[in-house]
Amino acid sequence: MATNPTKTRAAYVCNACGAAQPKWSGQCADCGAWNTLEEVARPPAGQSRAGGRGGGFAAAGPTESVIHTLADLRPEERVRTSTGIGELDRVLGGGLVIGSVVLLGGDPGIGKSTLLLQACESLGAEHPVLYVSGEESPQQIGLRARRLGVVGAGIRLLAETCVERVLALAERDPPRVMVVDSIQTLYTDLLQSAPGSVSQVRETAAQLVRFAKRADTAVFLVGHVTKEGALAGPRVLEHMVDTVLYFEGESGGTFRLVRAIKNRFGAVNELGVFAMGDRGLREVKNPSAIFLARHDQPVPGSLVMVTREGTRPLLIEVQALVDESPLANPRRVALGLDQNRLSMLLAVLHRHGGVAMFNQDVFVNVVGGVRIGETAADLPVLLAVLSSYRDRPLPLDLVAFGEVGLSGEVRPVPNGPDRLREAVKHGIRRAIVPAGNVPKEGVEGLEILAVKTLAAAIDGV
Repeated sequence: MATNPTKTRAAYVCNACGAAQPKWSGQCADCGAWNTLEEVARPPAGQSRAGGRGGGFAAAGPTESVIHTLADLRPEERVRTSTGIGELDRVLGGGLVIGSVVLLGGDPGIGKSTLLLQACESLGAEHPVLYVSGEESPQQIGLRARRLGVVGAGIRLLAETCVERVLALAERDPPRVMVVDSIQTLYTDLLQSAPGSVSQVRETAAQLVRFAKRADTAVFLVGHVTKEGALAGPRVLEHMVDTVLYFEGESGGTFRLVRAIKNRFGAVNELGVFAMGDRGLREVKNPSAIFLARHDQPVPGSLVMVTREGTRPLLIEVQALVDESPLANPRRVALGLDQNRLSMLLAVLHRHGGVAMFNQDVFVNVVGGVRIGETAADLPVLLAVLSSYRDRPLPLDLVAFGEVGLSGEVRPVPNGPDRLREAVKHGIRRAIVPAGNVPKEGVEGLEILAVKTLAAAIDGV
């Protein structure tokens, strides 16, 4: 029986050495690596990849390419479109860029589909929107939309999992915005592996990216996460898209945080704050107000710091609890901070502050579920730990920030004046900051203690 010469063939390529094999095996015959063969699509015999239907994640788009001069290119007057949700626009860098691909990830039930359906409600009023779901039927999406109060007059629904059929329908009447929920449920006819596998996710995402660039359609991809919390699928998926957004916070909590992990059109680490209610996600206009302490009286181990998430300074309460440990190896627990950095800071506190905690358990928590990755938290963490250890409360109107080095010096952090001005807006009257962050003209209404060493900061409280 003659074979079909136009049928797409599958190959297995080693991700360690790049060798191609006709069938899968546990070990690569060329380099000897184990479990490195991945299925990829390749064009039929005698047909080049460019002339095919676009198999392979590195396949080219149109066959006719044009070389442009950068100086001759003029950006469109309106390259961004508002999603109608201010916090989402902030995370995206000022709005949704037409022709961009946004990957949104997070834990199950945290609000990914809810946020996108609410954004589609506003976008659908001005632009054609296509909502593609591989997990729900149109009737189930309608039930969820009714619960959220989404009318959806401009939203078209499609329940489909084959990416070729999705793109064929989208080509007939290209939408301005397309939502794919989720990328792990799609598959391509070019491959035989199951949906959600590494090769399927890579190939389907590549076809959607090419469609977005060619048709000037903004595409939202919903991504699943692994049990470790990382985005499921190949790492190349995050490289192909323009923006990667990630939901932070507990699924059962009230507040949801959306952080930009990657953004080609805006600031990285920009943060959007939402509150989950019975009518969906509601944006929080003043996040600092919900993260600040609400104690009637000063309590030991509590201090307010000013962190900077993207382009916005935030006031966040840092809590510490120091207690005598019954264990041979005292515990060091940090929630919202790097635990290894906490251990390093405690060593600096002993060496340059003269306070030893060899027999003490130390617990540090950042209120609100925010994860702080910058070094500006060093000084407030140490002051909160010292306050709990000595059982001496710190003033409620005190704020601190600064990086602490291994030599006991307090180093300045970026955008110090902006942090101080944000603190004054929320009733802060005293600040302990690095000397390099103090403005020459000062800050009206704020008493600033400039310190150069950790010992000076300890003496100041």
